[in-house]
Amino acid sequence: MSTPSRARSEAIRVSGLTKTFSTVAAVDGISFLVPHGSTTALLGGNGAGKTTTISMLLGLIKPTAGTIEVLGVDMRRARHKALARMNFESPYVDLPKRLTVRENLRVYGRLYGVKDVASRIDELAGELALTEFLDRPSGTLSAGQKTRVGLAKAFINTPELLLLDEPTASLDPDTADWVRQHFSNYKERSGATILLASHNMTEVERLADNVIMMNKGRIVDEGAPRELIARYGRANMEEVFIDIARNRRKPSREEEGAAVDELLSHGPRAVSEEVRS
Repeated sequence: MSTPSRARSEAIRVSGLTKTFSTVAAVDGISFLVPHGSTTALLGGNGAGKTTTISMLLGLIKPTAGTIEVLGVDMRRARHKALARMNFESPYVDLPKRLTVRENLRVYGRLYGVKDVASRIDELAGELALTEFLDRPSGTLSAGQKTRVGLAKAFINTPELLLLDEPTASLDPDTADWVRQHFSNYKERSGATILLASHNMTEVERLADNVIMMNKGRIVDEGAPRELIARYGRANMEEVFIDIARNRRKPSREEEGAAVDELLSHGPRAVSEEVRS
């Protein structure tokens, strides 16, 4: 018998999601699905609404309107049922600096309801090479060490869903590659779902099965990286990103088909005039 989280094929289902601050719509009526076991990238320029969207998915910000289901749970009514099965990672969120790495991981393990926290910490320490600084205050760690601790915190509860907000920002290429590989390995091993917000388009091309493009709080395009690159006639996702950020959007196949159907409905003369124009 399947568990409730697998009753639907989506790990995340968002419909009509809106968040307004005063008179500004940070997120403006967006709807999207994230399939179980996929990696979906949520992209857009600064102020596009990505972080606000992720914050609403986590239950940190209350939506003005719309619905969110995460792992089959209505986040407005029973978010506590989903939170223990998901996790979040961002280099912009520091762990308490006076606590040791072990103490920080113990706190998060208990918050997420991990049964044998000590064993889980030891397991992650071996996997992520934390042992030598496990009992040092978090505030004394180097950037690379903090990155490894952040991964341990993200994996502490063996989450079914990972929300990642620019996980490799400011990292050197070698460390960034190491981080991406660990997320890829975890997904392959566990079947987890990943929602990734990133400004690194090489990262997106490497990790994402699907891309959701946002601009000014709205979803303006969606598709697999290769599909978007082909649709916009570009060489890579960075060029696609720039086109969308500058409102040089290309219509999807469905939109093009609808436009052709509309034109044909007006008869041969309309088609002839359109071709001449």
